[in-house]
Amino acid sequence: MDVNDVLPYCRVHDIEERRDAGWLIESLWLRDAAGLIGGQPKCCKSWLGLDAAVSVASGTPCLGRFAVTEQGPTLVYLAEDQVSEVRARVESICKSRGLSVAALDLTVITASVLRLDDERDRQRLWRTIERTSPHLILLDPLVRLHRLDENNSRDIAGILGFLREIQRHFKTAVILTHHASKRAHSRPGQGLRGSSDLHAFGDSNLYLARSDDDLVLTVEHRSAAAIDKVRLQLAAGDPVHLRVIGEPVETPTSVPTMTLEDKIVEYLALEAKPVARHDLRGRLRTNNQRFGQALATLLANGRVAATAGGIILC
Repeated sequence: MDVNDVLPYCRVHDIEERRDAGWLIESLWLRDAAGLIGGQPKCCKSWLGLDAAVSVASGTPCLGRFAVTEQGPTLVYLAEDQVSEVRARVESICKSRGLSVAALDLTVITASVLRLDDERDRQRLWRTIERTSPHLILLDPLVRLHRLDENNSRDIAGILGFLREIQRHFKTAVILTHHASKRAHSRPGQGLRGSSDLHAFGDSNLYLARSDDDLVLTVEHRSAAAIDKVRLQLAAGDPVHLRVIGEPVETPTSVPTMTLEDKIVEYLALEAKPVARHDLRGRLRTNNQRFGQALATLLANGRVAATAGGIILC
């Protein structure tokens, strides 16, 4: 048998001992960790991601409270914002801390489109990381970074595998923002849209949820204890920035069940365009009979409508 047909192996004693993971941002993000900032739309995920990027680039505490242990370059891509808007947000965060944008080691990818399922874009991102050597990479949001089915575990595994390769090869932290559903779950990660691989992916995960007029931040780590939930607020006025305002109210112990009708409405709301009946049923992974009954109920109640282009939210 050819030696090349044997998988690499060694005795466990010969494996180099793992160094303590340590923190990139105290209590919030482990050093070289890859993970998610998750939350419903308009929960300030981009603001939190940029706050973390500015903090690492400047060495100042994230959210004004959580110390950065390793200052260094950061690289960000916000697919839904014009670069001028990205600069305005960064300037606002810097102003809240008395920092100069000109002195900030933060690089913005200005491409109009970046697809993590496109081999050419992957190579371009890889070379950009080689040139900028970031300590932290922010990619926001996942839904704008591919053209795949987020409910398909094989499709999502390919994207997450590429990001994990980046994290390990460059020894950098990677933050990916992603939408969550509007229904409460016993664990925030279970509310992420799409494949369960997304929840399993994170070494460090941050989840944002609305509570009255404020936000509740939940922290989760693979290999470290999580801190208690923190209440945040997007401070209005000049400068706009996220700030810690205290501990959250108690979260309810009972979790409402999400019906198939609710899932249909939520999906259509996020798509904001007509969706073919077959595609909608496929995305929700339900049998034809149950889907037909749920859709008939929504049509009868006037919550959705059938058009030539597909099903649309009323």
